[in-house]
Amino acid sequence: MRAPDVVTRSRLDLVPYMLVGPAVVLLVVMILFPLLLVAGTSLTDWQIGAGWPNFAGLDTYRELLADPDFREAVANTVQYGLMAVPTTAALGLLAALLISSCGRGAAVYRLILFVPSVATLAAMAVAWQMLFSPAVGGIPQLVRALGYVPGNWLQDRTTALPILALIGVWSEAGFAMLFFLAGLKSVPRELNEAMALDNGGMAERLFHVVLPHLAPISVFVLAFTALRALRVFDTVAIITRGGPEKSTLVILYYIYQQGFQLFRTNLAAGASVLFVVAVILLSAVQLLGRTAGGKR
Repeated sequence: MRAPDVVTRSRLDLVPYMLVGPAVVLLVVMILFPLLLVAGTSLTDWQIGAGWPNFAGLDTYRELLADPDFREAVANTVQYGLMAVPTTAALGLLAALLISSCGRGAAVYRLILFVPSVATLAAMAVAWQMLFSPAVGGIPQLVRALGYVPGNWLQDRTTALPILALIGVWSEAGFAMLFFLAGLKSVPRELNEAMALDNGGMAERLFHVVLPHLAPISVFVLAFTALRALRVFDTVAIITRGGPEKSTLVILYYIYQQGFQLFRTNLAAGASVLFVVAVILLSAVQLLGRTAGGKR
């Protein structure tokens, strides 16, 4: 009887590997192998239609870092993030505080504020483009009704990127709101009641009770929002196409241009590798924030 028991036990030991195996295969085939292929391409001089690739080492990265368009894309992406990330987190926190303080109708308000986060951004980008159209857009018409002359903001170097950041805030604030709502549930009710007994005002309760308990989730929200900001592409590709004067050229659109318009495959691969490194670093920060939130 021992031999069949050993066989049965060995088969049971294989069950976890059999369950995980398909996911591991998909991970290798769909993610790791393409990533290694892109990393290998970045070490060559390969361009589509230029023949067999030659090993170039780090020359591709030197050329990439010397490319003014790449530096412009990095600067624009950072600027976009600096505008969108803190604004999204602040509005998400404000919305969470307001919704948590209201009784009836909280679910309706939560649904209304979250709808933009699940809407198709490509379709919404077209709607926003029409909204800012100087000829028929609702916002320019409102500005005219107030007695001012609207500009062609999407074609203005100084306003195009902030408008894209505004669209990004509109589409991501709902996610931040949900995270902060979850974090508010971890705030001990006893502390709020103690502050109320001590005649503590709303501001004191916010800064001495609520915000300290939301510190880990705030780190998570900022990292999550930064990841989303780093991946901005749809609005740029549909509304501005990197213009005017490359003022909205961001990293992902730069990769798209180099790989699919200019066919400079090695530069697109090198930029993709640097982009993945940035995503991994932000993901590590996000994971640390989630771990710290779980410990609290």
